Amino acid sequence: MDSGSAANPVRVRLAPSPTGTLHIGTARTAVFNWLFARRHGGKFLLRIEDTDKERSNPAFTANILEGLQWLGLDWDAEPVIQSARIAEHRSAIQQLLDSGHAYRCFATEAELTAMREQQAALKQAPRYDNRHRNLSLAQQQEYSAAGRQATIRFCIDDQRSITWSDLVRGEMRWAGADLGGDMVIARRAAADQIGDPLYNLVVVVDDAAMAISHVIRGEDHIANTAKQLLLYEALNLAIPKFAHTPLILNQEGKKLSKRDGVTSVADFQAMGYTAAALANYMTLLGWSAPEGMGERFTLNQAAAVFDFDRVNKAGARFDWDKLNWLNGQVLHELGSEQLEQQLQPLWQAANFAIEQKTLAWRLKLCNLLGPSLTLLADGVEQAKPFFVQPELTPEALSQLQIPNAISGLQALLALIPDHPIDSSSAQQLINQACEAAGIKKGLLMKSLRAALLGRLQGPDLIETWLLLNSSGDDRLRLQRCWL
Repeated sequence: MDSGSAANPVRVRLAPSPTGTLHIGTARTAVFNWLFARRHGGKFLLRIEDTDKERSNPAFTANILEGLQWLGLDWDAEPVIQSARIAEHRSAIQQLLDSGHAYRCFATEAELTAMREQQAALKQAPRYDNRHRNLSLAQQQEYSAAGRQATIRFCIDDQRSITWSDLVRGEMRWAGADLGGDMVIARRAAADQIGDPLYNLVVVVDDAAMAISHVIRGEDHIANTAKQLLLYEALNLAIPKFAHTPLILNQEGKKLSKRDGVTSVADFQAMGYTAAALANYMTLLGWSAPEGMGERFTLNQAAAVFDFDRVNKAGARFDWDKLNWLNGQVLHELGSEQLEQQLQPLWQAANFAIEQKTLAWRLKLCNLLGPSLTLLADGVEQAKPFFVQPELTPEALSQLQIPNAISGLQALLALIPDHPIDSSSAQQLINQACEAAGIKKGLLMKSLRAALLGRLQGPDLIETWLLLNSSGDDRLRLQRCWL
């Protein structure tokens, strides 16, 4: 594992494109970068790659930054905005033109389409045939005079073998002949101009300018790495270390995509997952915790032991059951004050009249509900009967129609004192009511739950009754069963 040195400290970056919301795959990449930086006392940096003018949106940039903050992934400098550096990108392209590593290609789209169609007919892999690599000055002038615009292509030697030592995958080797021919590094423009610089070029220039020591990204960038290494070399730039992490897969073993439903960090947040659980789970998507650490840990705990020796090469399948278990563990670890702070905005959004309940009452409710929560959203559904008199479910209504169910509740109501009761008193009242009505305790307990919550499932019945009793709601809910 390469951990940098005093002369070459660890500097990593996340470089999202603001063409969509923060994807779970991008967030997992951010987690690995952050863990590596924190493990080695390095810097975790951000670069917003907004050079796709048509698709980039400031709202997506805001979503990405907010998602990272929510996950607890703090960064160490103001984000670099890639579009602000276009002059540096064009300067690098001009350097490549001047050194003979790049050239202007006047091939039209129609010509390139015909070339690809011929390759397809011959069952050949699509590639540029480098037809304009060695144009004479006269030929260039002729194309320019005809009004053709030119892309700028970087020369790739088909005979070249590109190698690097990947921190996850070990020794990597890529043949120049497999890179698709000379690479476009700038879009079309007039023959005397440089068009908009493209991804592989700007990434190299910006990573070098940011002094990035380690590029940590998904395995889908491996082919880009081979191309970028050639650019680093041609521009005489320091080459960082590379680590290509496994992709996140769905249950069928295919790359996780929008077709699988939830893929945005904001969606997970809206569903009721906590930042701690999601960050914990993303760490486990492709990384194995050391023996004895278990699967439940904080980001800081993971950062203390994170290294690439334990990052898997194989894709990581997304496991909803494990994420749900982790989220439940996080919620169960919260104190009532912390849980109330997280649930309060959700209760307000559901129009619960929380201002009518004291903080002490709400904390007791959190203590009651906390052990059964898997998602924060569960805390809305389970809390609803405590804020709003619930409708009776068909099952609850059937329970109350059992012979002597109502007489048992009437006997209990007659025994409830005007002052709040405690657990011991509640048990005594239930026993006395059963004796008075001549019914079994099980019938009364089940009927009491139906009356109080409108359903047959819920948290501890005695604690539920005590909480509703403290606000006087228990009497009203018992009376409605026979009025």
